[in-house]
Amino acid sequence: MSVADVKKNAQERMTKSLETLRADLAKVRTGRAHTGILDHVMVEYYGSPTALSQVAGINLIDARTIGVQPFEKRMAATIEKAIRDADLGLNPSAQGDVIRVPTPALTEERRKEMVKLCKSEAEDAKIAVRNIRRDGNESLKKLVKDKTISEDDERRAVDDVQKLTDKFIADIDKMVAEKEKEVLTV
Repeated sequence: MSVADVKKNAQERMTKSLETLRADLAKVRTGRAHTGILDHVMVEYYGSPTALSQVAGINLIDARTIGVQPFEKRMAATIEKAIRDADLGLNPSAQGDVIRVPTPALTEERRKEMVKLCKSEAEDAKIAVRNIRRDGNESLKKLVKDKTISEDDERRAVDDVQKLTDKFIADIDKMVAEKEKEVLTV
């Protein structure tokens, strides 16, 4: 393993942490309806849990309503129950062959809870990035101990890993600030 490998590995893992945060923040509800809210809803389909997007078409009817169109009509009741049981605070209602999922307006208190949730997710991502930095630094120390690189090379590489860490933490802060602004917008 070389210094370049350590840096590349750290960057790839930090990028994955950032993508995980992006996915987690997409699930946080804002005042507007968006189809991402239903991404992790699982429906019982022929005895196995299946993602809602695999058994129904999901679209926006208007700014506050999501429309779910089951591919099979007999799945409507199952889909409706799965959305209700997903603990999202949503109350779907079937109208013909379309399930309407209205998203209730968020209260100020609920918006503040959502912001806290976003900040908690961000802190988890920062911890993951810092752990990756620590792993990278330990790998560099091991390279010095094995006499593969010099201590000067290690110092430069540790500085590079720190710069990478700072960049990713700044990206996390920026991402959370945007989401916070989105959540607090009425």
